[in-house]
Amino acid sequence: MNSKELIQIAKDTKKPKDVVTAFLANTGKDTIIEVSEALVDINATYISLSFNNPELKQIEPWAGTSKGRQVYIDTFSNVGTYWNVDDFQVTDLISENETVAVFGSFTYTSVEVGHQFTSPFSILAKVQNGLITYFQFMEDTYASARSFRSSGKWTIKNNSHERSVG
Repeated sequence: MNSKELIQIAKDTKKPKDVVTAFLANTGKDTIIEVSEALVDINATYISLSFNNPELKQIEPWAGTSKGRQVYIDTFSNVGTYWNVDDFQVTDLISENETVAVFGSFTYTSVEVGHQFTSPFSILAKVQNGLITYFQFMEDTYASARSFRSSGKWTIKNNSHERSVG
């Protein structure tokens, strides 16, 4: 079944599992607008990586809590601009009532510096009347941010021990 057919199935059934499956199958730069207009509520909440972290937002502008369908379009379009998506695998998708939990892994390569990383991910989504109203995406934030580092080391101090990493 192709990704466009999944959108139609989700629109027909309005089942949360079908809606999230169709959305995830259409997050590429060429399909994100269509799937967002079809399956994301105009006032949907999107949380990426943290609720509010201004320092992280400087590295990954989509980080934090945002509202509106356009955020979904901008975020997933940016993923395809900042990284090449080498692999994206859903391993588990669990649905109960309006809540959907998704688990898996992905491998991305940063476009600018060529650093590749693999990360687990988890998603908590809420779907009402066939539309995503809430979407929280979590990943290995250290690995994703580190994929943009072109040079330098971090000095870390914890438990009275200081060391450089990277």
